[in-house]
Amino acid sequence: MDLSDALGGPWPGQNNQQQSGGPLWPGQPNQPGQPSNPTWPGQPSQPTWPGQPNQPGQPTWPGQPNQPSQPTWPGQPNQPSQPTWPGQPNQPSQPTWPAQPNAPAWPGPSPPTAPQVLPQRPLTVPYDQTLPSGVYDKLLITITGNVKPHAKRITVNLGKGKDIAFHFNPRFDEYGKKVIVRNSLIGSQWGKEERDCPRFPFVAGQPFELKILCSHNEYKVAVNKSHLLEFRHRVKELNMINSLSIYDDVTLTSVNIETLP
Repeated sequence: MDLSDALGGPWPGQNNQQQSGGPLWPGQPNQPGQPSNPTWPGQPSQPTWPGQPNQPGQPTWPGQPNQPSQPTWPGQPNQPSQPTWPGQPNQPSQPTWPAQPNAPAWPGPSPPTAPQVLPQRPLTVPYDQTLPSGVYDKLLITITGNVKPHAKRITVNLGKGKDIAFHFNPRFDEYGKKVIVRNSLIGSQWGKEERDCPRFPFVAGQPFELKILCSHNEYKVAVNKSHLLEFRHRVKELNMINSLSIYDDVTLTSVNIETLP
């Protein structure tokens, strides 16, 4: 019996050993007949450390390109069917963050419905517009235009047949004073005028914006984006107040009617 037999196998470093089944030290190449010998990393066709390219079917570290069907870190392009971080282009059927084209938008308020632009006729003065649904809570009428340079008065009426539910009448020179008169005409009879007003916001020769908001109890009036006054309903059948009239010393730019949310 020689020394190798006494030790139970070949000594490490002996090449071209044909013994099968004996334990081997790592690094012995060309050992035929020993397919299941454990080896150190680096030998092809065996589990490897990360960083070895072209190893299909093995988990790898991020950054290795062209590794199909392997989980990767975000940022690797051309990795089909893999979960990625938002923002990667050309990744079909993957969830993305909002602001990416063709991605679901981040939740937010829906854009407001554009107000109905009236009238369906030229904006000439005198101006008459039918209100098919009458007036109602949250109905907002917005009138923009210009006061004529030598204006004496502006008149805006909301009417019910021959009655006037709301008469809004700024006067530039009533016995040397500026006043805004509000009233109603019911059954051919004018009611009590309302004249108190904190200011007179209309200026001859200047543009203006007039808003009339209807509520359950009253009309609220704002001029040039500032609240001005209220006028309580005297005609209670709001759905029968079906006409808007504008006349006297103004030119019109727009008349919009909308319903507030």
